[in-house]
Amino acid sequence: MANSKTLAAHRQARLPIPKDFASHRDVLAFYDNRYYSLIEAGDAVPFTYPFAAVGALFVLAALLVDYRRSRARRLGSYVAFGVMCCFQVWTIATNRARNPAASFGVGLVSAFGIMWTAAIMIFNDCQRDFRRIERAEDRALAGGGKVQGNGHADKGLANGSAEVSGGENAVRQRRATKEVVETATKGPTQRQGPLIWQAYPEGPMIERLDWIADVFCSFRGVGWTWQSSGIPKPPTWVEAQLSGDTEAIEKAEDVKVSRTGIRRFSDRRALLKACLINLAIGYVVLDAIKTLGIHDKYMWYGDMSLPPPDFLPDLIKNSFVLTKYYRLLVCLCAINLALWAIFKMGPVFFVGILGPKFVGVRGEAWVNPADMFGDFTHVLDSGLAGWWGAWWHQTFRFAFQQPGDFLVRSLGLKPRSVGGKLVSTWVAFFLSGVLHASGSYTQLGDTRPITGPLAFFLSQALGVTVQTALVQVLKLDRIFPKSVRQAANLVIVAVWMYFTAPLLVDDFARGGIWLFEPVPFSIFRGLGLGPEGERCWCWYGRIVEWRSGMSWWDTGIAL
Repeated sequence: MANSKTLAAHRQARLPIPKDFASHRDVLAFYDNRYYSLIEAGDAVPFTYPFAAVGALFVLAALLVDYRRSRARRLGSYVAFGVMCCFQVWTIATNRARNPAASFGVGLVSAFGIMWTAAIMIFNDCQRDFRRIERAEDRALAGGGKVQGNGHADKGLANGSAEVSGGENAVRQRRATKEVVETATKGPTQRQGPLIWQAYPEGPMIERLDWIADVFCSFRGVGWTWQSSGIPKPPTWVEAQLSGDTEAIEKAEDVKVSRTGIRRFSDRRALLKACLINLAIGYVVLDAIKTLGIHDKYMWYGDMSLPPPDFLPDLIKNSFVLTKYYRLLVCLCAINLALWAIFKMGPVFFVGILGPKFVGVRGEAWVNPADMFGDFTHVLDSGLAGWWGAWWHQTFRFAFQQPGDFLVRSLGLKPRSVGGKLVSTWVAFFLSGVLHASGSYTQLGDTRPITGPLAFFLSQALGVTVQTALVQVLKLDRIFPKSVRQAANLVIVAVWMYFTAPLLVDDFARGGIWLFEPVPFSIFRGLGLGPEGERCWCWYGRIVEWRSGMSWWDTGIAL
């Protein structure tokens, strides 16, 4: 019976939306009605907090149990992971949200929870393999390349990116664990000692909870031994203290920029200034993009055949190709700017609002890189490989990379070999496709998860593979000058995206995601540049609501 209801809900949510609405607000109202009708008929479950966090809580509880010396406890962690997977799959199959962005997030977050947990628990053993940068309790506890006092530093692991998954370093780390925790009496915000590498704490429990919560939320591994590539090294004094120089003076240094263009500040004021300026600029530009988008019915329905907005020049309106490029560019800017603004809020919150006073080292400027996106010149230099490997945000990189690395090792391939790179590339893009297809599935519109998002990301794997192979086989980097190669890469990316990007952005539109209001106050709509009847205040109606359900599990904050 439950399965038939799930299928019925899925079919109803996939029904095409009528294309005769007068405004984008009418389309939003249609989604609201569809959501409430599904919930009232019992064909879908409302996505509510705190019940939505049950799967994650199972994993957190398992990680709070020290299983390093017990096979039975280790088996228990696998059971918790299995329970979490079942819960997340059930959530994707049955749970729905009213808000267009939240409806996509239901599937995406649920799928990513499985991938991320697998990365830190299955493909790695975070309790044995991972360490983070933390402060010792006082300077007297440190010395000789090994720092005791709720942490452990080894001279051979001072660069912040060492592999600690096995061998002598892992053995030394496990032997040092007891030394680490026996002196842990102060919380992270009260410690005044030098920086150290902290292994999984044996106690107290609050310290272990802080460590687990950190590893569960540090998607790029900043401040951990598994920090993702593309992030600059920490300040010189940080590396010095991690190497055992307890007298290294903490001071602001020049901004460090990685090879991909990510900036890492060590000065709190400079970081906040850069982020706040970028947030202000991003807000205005995102408001402009949103104002442009609500004039275009394509953004309501995802149908490229619909007529373009009247304000476009005749040159664009009379050309399907130029109209399509215009729409794809608006969509790209909307995605990029929305993510860009969200990522800037992280440093502002953790460094500007909380700071070391409340979250210890996690509130330091150098633990919060200013950027998620790299330099666009990588697209010019490397084409599609540069787009996805260096310019686009790398938030999910570690979760996508670990299964591929495991498969490469299982097949006996070298990671840097052609075969190893090929396997890693296709696995990463496949997982990205599954992630976005899950978000597509939980939306309330006429979406196509398999032929849309999944097909899009597999097409990117194909494009990266073909372009990289052609460059290497034909040795094009030796034949043509840099300016010609960059122009050719830009053209190749533009053409490839023209044919493949609609697989993703059309699906976004059919699910209603472009109807999401990213800004509460619109400057341009306040100036009368929006549709008739639009006002400067955009967050009308209910953004979130409290739902009182029939039982505890469907009662809570509903999005």
